[in-house]
Amino acid sequence: MQDQPTYKLILWSLVTFSSLLCQGWAAKCAPNDHAPTVQQTQVETTDPPKYMVEVRNSCPMCPVINVHLKCGSFPQALVSPRLLKVLAFDDCVVNAGLPLQPLQKLSFNYSHNKFLLRPTIWYFQCE
Repeated sequence: MQDQPTYKLILWSLVTFSSLLCQGWAAKCAPNDHAPTVQQTQVETTDPPKYMVEVRNSCPMCPVINVHLKCGSFPQALVSPRLLKVLAFDDCVVNAGLPLQPLQKLSFNYSHNKFLLRPTIWYFQCE
């Protein structure tokens, strides 16, 4: 029974450390350091070409929400609005603005000449 105080101290230390992590004492993702990424890969050389787009939350700690992309005149008919919704010229939102979990990837395909897609606005949900 002499190990019980040691066990309690270890347990108390783990609980305290865990609560500090949950309350924001752990490293969070700064918008400039962990911006969502967009990667486009041409998967078919047909006419028009086919592209696979992968949007990734690069933050290992926090979900990212309301990811908006600069998307030019991307036609809504090319992809489901649940994956990429065209809001206006040069403004598209990924995943209907819903969270992408830490390091989660969302992908979709479209057949058209290549559109330049890049993140413009996003918010981390760290707390």
